[in-house]
Amino acid sequence: MRMTGKLDYLELPAAGGTLDKVKNFYSEAFSWSFTDYGPTYSAFDEGLEGGFDAAPGEQAAKPLPVLYSEKLEETLDVVEKAGGKIVRPIFSFPGGRRFHFTDPAGNELAVWGE
Repeated sequence: MRMTGKLDYLELPAAGGTLDKVKNFYSEAFSWSFTDYGPTYSAFDEGLEGGFDAAPGEQAAKPLPVLYSEKLEETLDVVEKAGGKIVRPIFSFPGGRRFHFTDPAGNELAVWGE
Protein backbone atom coordinates (compact mmCIF):
# COMPACT_ATOMS: atom_id res chain seq x y z
CA MET A 1 0.00 0.00 0.00
CA ARG A 2 1.39 3.38 -0.96
CA MET A 3 1.49 5.95 1.82
CA THR A 4 2.65 9.54 1.87
CA GLY A 5 6.26 9.88 2.96
CA LYS A 6 7.22 6.19 2.61
CA LEU A 7 10.14 5.23 0.37
CA ASP A 8 8.45 4.16 -2.84
CA TYR A 9 10.96 4.00 -5.68
CA LEU A 10 14.71 4.10 -6.23
CA GLU A 11 16.08 5.63 -9.42
CA LEU A 12 19.74 5.09 -10.31
CA PRO A 13 21.82 6.70 -13.07
CA ALA A 14 23.02 4.71 -16.07
CA ALA A 15 25.17 7.30 -17.85
CA GLY A 16 27.24 7.08 -21.00
CA GLY A 17 25.44 4.33 -22.85
CA THR A 18 25.59 1.88 -19.95
CA LEU A 19 21.87 1.04 -19.77
CA ASP A 20 22.22 -2.32 -21.53
CA LYS A 21 25.34 -3.14 -19.51
CA VAL A 22 23.57 -2.29 -16.25
CA LYS A 23 20.54 -4.37 -17.20
CA ASN A 24 22.72 -7.30 -18.21
CA PHE A 25 24.71 -7.09 -14.98
CA TYR A 26 21.65 -7.13 -12.69
CA SER A 27 19.95 -9.79 -14.81
CA GLU A 28 22.98 -12.04 -14.60
CA ALA A 29 24.05 -11.30 -11.04
CA PHE A 30 20.64 -11.24 -9.34
CA SER A 31 18.09 -12.48 -11.93
CA TRP A 32 16.36 -9.10 -12.09
CA SER A 33 13.86 -8.49 -14.88
CA PHE A 34 13.23 -5.14 -16.55
CA THR A 35 10.45 -3.23 -18.30
CA ASP A 36 11.71 -0.74 -20.88
CA TYR A 37 10.00 2.65 -21.16
CA GLY A 38 11.63 3.93 -24.32
CA PRO A 39 15.32 3.80 -25.22
CA THR A 40 16.63 5.61 -22.13
CA TYR A 41 14.65 4.18 -19.20
CA SER A 42 14.28 0.67 -17.84
CA ALA A 43 12.41 -0.18 -14.64
CA PHE A 44 12.78 -3.06 -12.22
CA ASP A 45 10.56 -4.43 -9.45
CA GLU A 46 12.67 -6.51 -7.13
CA GLY A 47 11.17 -5.94 -3.69
CA LEU A 48 11.70 -2.20 -3.90
CA GLU A 49 10.67 -0.89 -7.27
CA GLY A 50 13.24 1.19 -9.11
CA GLY A 51 14.79 1.93 -12.46
CA PHE A 52 17.88 3.08 -14.31
CA ASP A 53 17.88 6.40 -16.20
CA ALA A 54 20.11 6.69 -19.27
CA ALA A 55 18.65 9.91 -20.76
CA PRO A 56 21.47 12.42 -21.31
CA GLY A 57 21.23 15.26 -18.81
CA GLU A 58 18.39 13.62 -16.87
CA GLN A 59 20.30 11.37 -14.49
CA ALA A 60 20.90 12.37 -10.94
CA ALA A 61 24.59 12.39 -9.97
CA LYS A 62 23.79 9.94 -7.15
CA PRO A 63 21.02 7.41 -6.52
CA LEU A 64 17.68 9.23 -6.23
CA PRO A 65 15.32 8.07 -3.48
CA VAL A 66 11.75 8.73 -4.62
CA LEU A 67 8.94 9.13 -2.10
CA TYR A 68 5.22 8.88 -2.84
CA SER A 69 2.55 11.47 -2.01
CA GLU A 70 -1.21 11.31 -2.30
CA LYS A 71 -1.28 15.15 -2.37
CA LEU A 72 1.77 16.35 -4.30
CA GLU A 73 1.26 20.12 -3.94
CA GLU A 74 0.67 19.82 -0.20
CA THR A 75 3.80 17.72 0.18
CA LEU A 76 5.85 20.29 -1.77
CA ASP A 77 4.65 22.99 0.65
CA VAL A 78 5.52 20.84 3.66
CA VAL A 79 8.99 20.09 2.26
CA GLU A 80 9.68 23.81 1.76
CA LYS A 81 8.36 24.74 5.21
CA ALA A 82 10.55 22.07 6.80
CA GLY A 83 13.67 23.55 5.18
CA GLY A 84 13.92 21.59 1.95
CA LYS A 85 15.02 23.41 -1.22
CA ILE A 86 13.01 22.66 -4.37
CA VAL A 87 15.50 21.96 -7.16
CA ARG A 88 12.95 20.82 -9.80
CA PRO A 89 9.39 22.13 -9.46
CA ILE A 90 6.48 19.79 -10.13
CA PHE A 91 6.66 18.30 -13.63
CA SER A 92 4.90 15.52 -15.51
CA PHE A 93 6.54 12.25 -16.52
CA PRO A 94 5.11 9.00 -17.89
CA GLY A 95 3.10 7.65 -14.97
CA GLY A 96 2.48 10.81 -12.95
CA ARG A 97 4.02 14.03 -11.70
CA ARG A 98 6.92 14.73 -9.36
CA PHE A 99 9.28 17.30 -7.91
CA HIS A 100 12.87 17.11 -6.64
CA PHE A 101 14.28 18.71 -3.51
CA THR A 102 17.43 18.75 -1.44
CA ASP A 103 17.37 18.21 2.27
CA PRO A 104 19.43 20.30 4.69
CA ALA A 105 22.38 17.93 4.23
CA GLY A 106 22.29 18.43 0.46
CA ASN A 107 20.84 15.00 -0.40
CA GLU A 108 18.55 15.06 -3.43
CA LEU A 109 15.24 13.22 -3.26
CA ALA A 110 12.08 13.27 -5.35
CA VAL A 111 8.40 13.00 -4.51
CA TRP A 112 5.88 11.68 -7.01
CA GLY A 113 2.12 11.34 -7.20
CA GLU A 114 -0.35 9.85 -9.62
